[in-house]
Amino acid sequence: MWNGQYVIDTVLHAFNLDESNFAVDGHARPIAELTYNLTQTGLPSGYPLSRAALLRDWPVHDVAAMTFGESETDFAVYHPTPIFAFSDGMSSADKAVEILERYPDRMLGAYVALDPLTGKEALAELDRRCAQYRPLGVKLYPTSWRGDTVATWRMDDPQIAFPIYEAAAERGIRTIAVHKAVPLGPAPTGPSFHPGDVEGAAAAFPELNFEIVHGGAAFTEETAWLLGRYENIYVNLETLTVLMLKRPDMFARLVIGMCHVGGAPVLDRMVWSSGAMQVHPRLCLEVFEDVKFPDSLRAEYGLFSQIPEVTQGQKNNILGSNYARMHGIDIEARLAAIAGDEFSRAAGTPLPAPFSTTSVAGQVIS
Repeated sequence: MWNGQYVIDTVLHAFNLDESNFAVDGHARPIAELTYNLTQTGLPSGYPLSRAALLRDWPVHDVAAMTFGESETDFAVYHPTPIFAFSDGMSSADKAVEILERYPDRMLGAYVALDPLTGKEALAELDRRCAQYRPLGVKLYPTSWRGDTVATWRMDDPQIAFPIYEAAAERGIRTIAVHKAVPLGPAPTGPSFHPGDVEGAAAAFPELNFEIVHGGAAFTEETAWLLGRYENIYVNLETLTVLMLKRPDMFARLVIGMCHVGGAPVLDRMVWSSGAMQVHPRLCLEVFEDVKFPDSLRAEYGLFSQIPEVTQGQKNNILGSNYARMHGIDIEARLAAIAGDEFSRAAGTPLPAPFSTTSVAGQVIS
């Protein structure tokens, strides 16, 4: 726990960024380079990894060790990705199955990654993964990589997107997560990374939750209007937490900017993610503890009402309570299940050094 609060890291990845996994070099290589440059530069000593350590095929036990053994994170959720510029999608669905099987008490579940432009193939993939594990949600990307072609689609498209939502709901899945705000690679994407199309989906499917992953990293004001109007729209802070490590002032600006319309209650629809393995979750938690909303920002934002300083209770909600409520998770039962497991530590025992229990222990840059 972190200062008495359980922590749920809502996006773990075990990327395969090795060159051997590049299906389309012209798209995969820039995405791998972006991942390294975004996540490993500007970090304090003891946290950056060498290029070889990051740009490899990550085993799930390394991701689990750094998350549960080397940080105060209690639970996590795995996100596969349908980025088929990489042969296995970059964060493979098979690794979702593996990490759930190896750490069933620590992993709350996984999402299932789908490409709606594949039509019946996407629905078959949904059924295939539902047979292997009960997905907590569906993970979508607004771009589709098929060979050298990159196509886009809209969240509010009744022919392409709505059948995915309907199929998910029929299978008891109540959360649709979509990557927005952060384009990947040098491919024309038009308006597909703008969150405006989430509105039509949220309005047409009020019984579902729509989780904007990386929400606010771009189009912050537009995201604020969505959050202020639709109670079934949430924001996942993955990537914003990476920004927080280097620019905590910018992180505060983006978070408070998303509260511009709906005010402080919007904080109860934000969920925590380090995006591990891209950065170490321990550092994210340490920096988040000191995040504040400066008076100058609070004077600038808050269209209809003054936004107060963020409280410890609101931080606790972001760290875990919001996600638990969103998915109806029995936290007390989950906490009982992990008591005394391989990642538990006796009171007063310090955490191991970052990456020291992983296979890249000798590749940390000091």
